[in-house]
Amino acid sequence: MTSIGGASGMVDWNLAVATATRLVRPGPEVSRDEARAIVAELRRHAKAAEEHVRGFTRMTTDEVHDTPVLVVDRPGWVRANVAGFRELLKPLLDKMEERRGSGPGGAMLGAVGGKVTGVELGMLLSFLSSRVLGQYETFAPATRDLPAAPDGGGRLLLVAPNIVHVERELDVDPHDFRLWVCLHEETHRTQFTAVPWLRDHLEGEIQSFLGETDVDPMTFLERIREAAQSLAGARPEGERGEGDDGGRSLVELVQSPAQREILARLTAVMSLLEGHADFVMDGVGPAVVPSVSEIREKFKERRQKGASRLDLALRKLLGLDAKLRQYRDGERFVRAVVNEVGMDGFNRVWTSPNTLPTKAEIAKPADWVARVHRKAEGAP
Repeated sequence: MTSIGGASGMVDWNLAVATATRLVRPGPEVSRDEARAIVAELRRHAKAAEEHVRGFTRMTTDEVHDTPVLVVDRPGWVRANVAGFRELLKPLLDKMEERRGSGPGGAMLGAVGGKVTGVELGMLLSFLSSRVLGQYETFAPATRDLPAAPDGGGRLLLVAPNIVHVERELDVDPHDFRLWVCLHEETHRTQFTAVPWLRDHLEGEIQSFLGETDVDPMTFLERIREAAQSLAGARPEGERGEGDDGGRSLVELVQSPAQREILARLTAVMSLLEGHADFVMDGVGPAVVPSVSEIREKFKERRQKGASRLDLALRKLLGLDAKLRQYRDGERFVRAVVNEVGMDGFNRVWTSPNTLPTKAEIAKPADWVARVHRKAEGAP
């Protein structure tokens, strides 16, 4: 894997992978035979979840999408995400590299900046790698050990050590919990395979957002450094500067009105996708996951209360607190719409980018129903 812009680029991606792999926490103890059984079961559940999700959501496609299902460990998750970040952020980082090279001391920054940022990004990835249960990678280039989908689409990752860790921590039935997780992640795969325009639309919005970004390279590096220092405990608890509320989000780099508009649309889409996955997971659950009520209650409590001060600081800095709101607000939107117009009525949301909810409509589902249904039916 090569780094963007060579060894002197804004981020040394190879070093980020090496750092994260070195620092990643070991997973829970399992024997070799147990590990093989867990991997096999997760693959079976992923296959079974596909049928459950498509039946419940009524989202189908005539096309065949051979999306890979990959059961990975924590270093595997790191490598997959670095590959995705590298592709997605390349236009922005190339622009920042050009701007940095034309400024005073650009050559010196080029010699060390990519290395420093690579180490700090690796620290963040090592932290996150122990917290992700599964992930549908929408933008997933192939790597040496992680194939991409044959049709150029995404791939489904299940992080086995993290799933085992959480099921033990919650003290729930492991077989039920593994299927429950697969239902959530399979919903994301269904969203992108059954809605052909969704991936290109999302990528276009992200690239438009990055294209509007005009960030000073040193400011960008400083935000990465703040995140890494929070993780390393560089700032003692209670020690804050004037006006410091405990950490700034990387999203606060957003400055222009155009960026704020794009970010609002992206937030609405992500709320829809995450909320829909939670709604489907709970909707399918009672029929196929006997202990779903216990799992959901314990998992919800863990989401809300299981964060240390360090976790809370990093959530804010990385925008993860916003992601938790997306789960909650999006699920409320989906549930309200389905209650009002049924599953087929809700599925109009996948018709085109114009039928996606706005950020305001996520908070007021009746407004989306009025816009998409009442207007289409000719009601005043």
